[in-house]
Amino acid sequence: PSFGFLFDIDGVLVRGKTPIPAARTAFQKLVNSQGQFLVPVVFVTNAGNCLRQKKADQLSHLLGVPISQDQVMMSHSPLRMFKHYHEKCVLVSGQGPLLDIAQDLGFCQPITIETLREKHPLLDAVDHDRRPNVLVSVYFCFKALSVVLFGEPVRWETSLQLIIDVLLTSGYPGNPYHHENYPHIPVLACNMDLMWVAEAQSPRFGHGTFMVCLENIYKKITGRELKYEALMGKPSRLTYQYAEQLLRAQALHRPWHQPIHTLYAVGGSAALSQDDDMDHGWENQLAPAAAAHCRSVLVCTGVYNPHTDVPLETRDSITEAVFHGHRDFRFDPGLVEPDHIVSDVDAAVDLVFQLENFAP
Repeated sequence: PSFGFLFDIDGVLVRGKTPIPAARTAFQKLVNSQGQFLVPVVFVTNAGNCLRQKKADQLSHLLGVPISQDQVMMSHSPLRMFKHYHEKCVLVSGQGPLLDIAQDLGFCQPITIETLREKHPLLDAVDHDRRPNVLVSVYFCFKALSVVLFGEPVRWETSLQLIIDVLLTSGYPGNPYHHENYPHIPVLACNMDLMWVAEAQSPRFGHGTFMVCLENIYKKITGRELKYEALMGKPSRLTYQYAEQLLRAQALHRPWHQPIHTLYAVGGSAALSQDDDMDHGWENQLAPAAAAHCRSVLVCTGVYNPHTDVPLETRDSITEAVFHGHRDFRFDPGLVEPDHIVSDVDAAVDLVFQLENFAP
C-alpha cells in the first residue's frame, strides 16, 4: 500500500463506550485472516486520560481486531519528544492515572493538582465545604518549572485557581502574585477540542472549553495573553507529523516497500498551523513529512455537521458559522472543508480503497 489511515475514535468508531455498528464491518476489511493489518493504521485520539496500552485493549475489544499500543496516538503522545522538560518538576492537570501517564512519557518529577492542593490547603477556597477547618502552615519545597495540561479536570475551580497561582508566582504557589513575571513559566497543552460526542444527543464540554476559561481568567487578571510553549492533539501539525512517523514505523516492520504518499484522516480535518510566534523546537526531533497529501474523510456519526457553513472570516461569528478551533490556530476555510464526506467509517474505508484502486 502507498497510503495509510489515521482514524479518529470518538464519533467515528465509538460514541462514549458504545461502538458504532459500521466500525466492526470496516475493520474486517482492513485485516487478513491472521488479524494482520493490510495497510498501515494509526488511531489518533484527543483523549489523554489513560495509557496507550489501555486504549489499545479497549479498541481491540470494541473492533474485534488485535491492536497494539504502537498503533495508538493519544493527544499527549508527542510529549515524548520534549525531553528538555522531562527532568524538570512539572505540574500536571487532567484525569486518570496522571502520574503513570507522565512517567510513561518521560517526566521524572510530575506533581498533580491534588497533591499541590494537599500541600497548600489554603489555596483552594471556592468550595466552602473543602476549606480547611484549622489554618495550618505546611512547609512544602516546591517549584513548578512548567505546566502540562493533559485534559479536562473534574473540579475546574480547583485546577483553574492552582494553575493561575503557579503561573503568577513563577512556580512558587502560596507566594504573592507578581504580574511583572512575563512571559510566565512554560505551558504545554494536549487536546484543544471545545466539545466532543458521547452518548448524549448534543456535544459535551471538552478540554478546549477548560482552556478557554484558563486563558480568559489569566488575561482578565494580568491584561496579557496566556502563552503556550506547545499545543498538541488534532488538528495541530505536530500531531499529524508524529502520526505519520508512527505509520512509517509500522511499514518498516512489514514487507511493504512503497513509500506512503497519501494519508487519509478519517473523522479528522487537515492539520492547522499554529501562530508564527510560537516555539517550534519540536520540529527538529521529527523526520520531515514525507507524504505528499493528507486527505480528510469526514463521517456523519460525530460532531461534524455537513450542513454547517464555514465562516468566510474568523470574526464573522454572528451571521456565519462559528470557528470552534483554538485561539492560537490560523483559520483557513479551505482546511476546514473536507476532501470527502461519507455516512460512516465503513463507507470511508470503501471510498479510500476505491480511490487507491486497492483490492485486499
